[in-house]
Amino acid sequence: MKRVMLLFFIAAVCMMSSVLPVFAETAEQENGFAKDCKAAYVCDWHSGSEVYAKDAKKHLPIASMCKIMTLIVCFDEVEKGNLKLSEEIPVSETASGMGGSQVFLEAGGLYKAEDLIKSICIASANDSCVAMAERLSGSEEVFVRKMNERAKNLGMEDTFFVNCTGLPKQGQYSCARDVAIMLSELLHHQEYFAFSKIWMDTIRHKGDRVTEMANTNKMIRTYHGCDAGKTGYTAEAGFCLAASALRGNMRVVSVVIGAKDSKSRFEAVKEMFDYVFANYTSKAVLEEGVLKDVRCIVKGGKKKEIAVCPARAGFVFCKRDDTEDIFWEASTDSVKAPVVKGQRVGCVTIYKNNIEIDTIDLLANESVLKSGYFDSLRELAQNWNY
Repeated sequence: MKRVMLLFFIAAVCMMSSVLPVFAETAEQENGFAKDCKAAYVCDWHSGSEVYAKDAKKHLPIASMCKIMTLIVCFDEVEKGNLKLSEEIPVSETASGMGGSQVFLEAGGLYKAEDLIKSICIASANDSCVAMAERLSGSEEVFVRKMNERAKNLGMEDTFFVNCTGLPKQGQYSCARDVAIMLSELLHHQEYFAFSKIWMDTIRHKGDRVTEMANTNKMIRTYHGCDAGKTGYTAEAGFCLAASALRGNMRVVSVVIGAKDSKSRFEAVKEMFDYVFANYTSKAVLEEGVLKDVRCIVKGGKKKEIAVCPARAGFVFCKRDDTEDIFWEASTDSVKAPVVKGQRVGCVTIYKNNIEIDTIDLLANESVLKSGYFDSLRELAQNWNY
């Protein structure tokens, strides 16, 4: 009997131990951020380091946050030279009749690409989204294929678009983590910031008709450092928000999906921003400019070595009280002349506790011509004197 009781006790303990990790995880989630939201995610923009995640890969409708990818494709085309912001774009009947959030574009009217993009950023204009999609791809359907290709290239594994507006449609979904990836990519387009920080503006139509626009992302006015973001709402998706704030060297990206009301989404993002800015920092490990102690050897050139500089500054995201060992090492390639200023000639690797966390290209800080016949003779003569 005692043996039976002992076996029963051991079995009970084993069952409890298998349950405990799940309970601990649930308790941690309940005590976390965005309690009134279906999913949430917050990360450092420079490194992509995750700070907090709640059901971050769960497939959910994201409403107008889908327009973040619409904007990415638009700015991609601007950078490729396939679209000028000053270009006048005709609006089709289809685009003008989209409904939902809109700026009431006139069918047959001409609008500058700059104004259409601005209205997407500020007023989440569905009609402007479709007008841009038709200009860049001929149809919204083909444009959406570009959106999905871009998402795939960014590693957004839990996202699929079926339209460029985020209006409810079967088969469309994303997740909090992918939205953060998407917004992080948009922030690489500097042109975007010319629109994202505008609080109020207007769009003009024929006959002096004007549509007033107010930014749906209230945090650009109410939260110090917030300069980017996209809201979203449908009955299916709930209240959504993806936003970014910059303070000093640190930029934070935060996403909430399915908040119970508009106030809750802004409060949830604010709470996550406050936590990250209070407890983390972005240490400048490598500054922009010439690296004084690093030279690149050039073979067959008029110069034997050149100065180098990193392609960008290097930052390490860590807790404010972090005392971990952080350092960088530079390595140069075997380079032959001619060399053009700005050419990649090596890389800098940043380490934290001997673990590689970032790699930055090293660029030539000067150009070097290939040495000619007389240069070889001059070098031979100089060496002869030695």
